[in-house]
Amino acid sequence: LTGAHTFNMIYMMNPQNYLEGSIFGWEGYQEILGISARLVGFIVLFFAFAIKVPIVPLHTWLPDAHVEAPTPVSIILAGILLKIGGYGIIRICYSIFPDMAALSNWWLGLIGVVSIIYGALNALSQKDLKRMIAYSSVSHMGFVLLGVASLTAEGISGAMFQMISHGFLSAALFFLVGVVYDRVHDRNIYSFRGLAQIMPKYTGYVAVAFFASLGLPGFSAFIGEAFVIIGSFNAASIGTGLPRWMALAGSIGILLSAAYLLWTLQRMFFGQIRLKGGDSWSNALTDVNLREQVILFPTLALALLLGIMPALVFNNLNASVLNLVSFIQQFI
Repeated sequence: LTGAHTFNMIYMMNPQNYLEGSIFGWEGYQEILGISARLVGFIVLFFAFAIKVPIVPLHTWLPDAHVEAPTPVSIILAGILLKIGGYGIIRICYSIFPDMAALSNWWLGLIGVVSIIYGALNALSQKDLKRMIAYSSVSHMGFVLLGVASLTAEGISGAMFQMISHGFLSAALFFLVGVVYDRVHDRNIYSFRGLAQIMPKYTGYVAVAFFASLGLPGFSAFIGEAFVIIGSFNAASIGTGLPRWMALAGSIGILLSAAYLLWTLQRMFFGQIRLKGGDSWSNALTDVNLREQVILFPTLALALLLGIMPALVFNNLNASVLNLVSFIQQFI
């Protein structure tokens, strides 16, 4: 990148470290097929990480991967792997190519908004509970890209907080799906009705996880999404080029999240008991045991703790985020 044969990212952040004539040098831009080499480098790295996030239209692998994967793999995939993409965009794309990040942020914001709404609408139409949660991950990770695109301290902090929050909540949601699937080997939403009467503890955990995921105040998702929306809305005030309608469109995604999660809660858990498998399912669907509660409780408790005390995360992010924002904003 620099002509000095190094992969040191801090070294590559400093324009003075680029040798004259290097392909990604800051002065005397080189071109590839008539396009700035630095822009090409930014785009290539961005798409590599965007596949992992994932963002629309590079998301198509995720729902199928979740449906085919066993519960532990889904938890690792949603809780850890997806965050690598968001971290890579912030840590590598924005650090090495800050000028191109400032140039491209409108398009990144648009992709984030499309991911939020498209993922939520797809989740709303699903019959497979696990596939619905997979599409909800696409929607929630769209907030990460929208926050990063805002180029504001609030937006980037919210994006990083959202990744941490989604790690806990997605792990809990996929584990809850696995609880039912382990008992009757079925995930179709319409195969279940009235589960609250059969599995009251399980219903309580699902309700808490759903309310936390849709952004109920007091839970971590509310903090992350609120900061992203605020940062995106304020972006126009500091001239980053991100219009305020993108923040409003992101807010619509929050409403859609409430729609598909609450509708699923109503269809599966309330009303008269009606199970596809009849009495055999009724006997098999035992409530959550102690081992399952030991796994579920900490993830939801952490989501609640971070929702009440977000400073536990923000205090460790503030200095790095402010440095990154000030570094990028000199190119706006």
